[in-house]
Amino acid sequence: MEHNCAIINDKKAFRYRAAAIIVEEGSVLLARNDEDDYYYSVGGAVQMGETSEEAVKREVFEETGVNYKVDHLAVIHENFFIGSSCIEGVDFHELTIYYMMKPMGKRNFTSQSTTETGAKETMHWVPIDELDKCKAYPTFMKEYLNSEHSGIEHIIADERY
Repeated sequence: MEHNCAIINDKKAFRYRAAAIIVEEGSVLLARNDEDDYYYSVGGAVQMGETSEEAVKREVFEETGVNYKVDHLAVIHENFFIGSSCIEGVDFHELTIYYMMKPMGKRNFTSQSTTETGAKETMHWVPIDELDKCKAYPTFMKEYLNSEHSGIEHIIADERY
């Protein structure tokens, strides 16, 4: 049984995630599912006893079927938001560690990944210059991918209001 690093009490929650930034030919890989109306980063819950790097490699493989390698730690994202779908109305405090993954060439993915609620997930290459035209999380992704970086970025987002 998986033991995710998450605490949910009534209408408050804390979640620890690891996520990937995978860029190929001017596009970033994002996930989507049958229940939600938005794109989101490839990744998921860190499990008890697992490092964030182990988690991102596992999650990326589960969602894409490909063993991507980590290039470097890119972003520490503290995110505050109100949940939707199966977590409707829950006040979330989420900590996500984002890793830039090594490019492997743009490809189609045929994995049969599902969300925790069983919704089918699909992978999509979204052109970076079109990220602002679609509903996608994290909201910092387009700006981040269009700027230069030295070291690890620390980004705090409060989307509760």
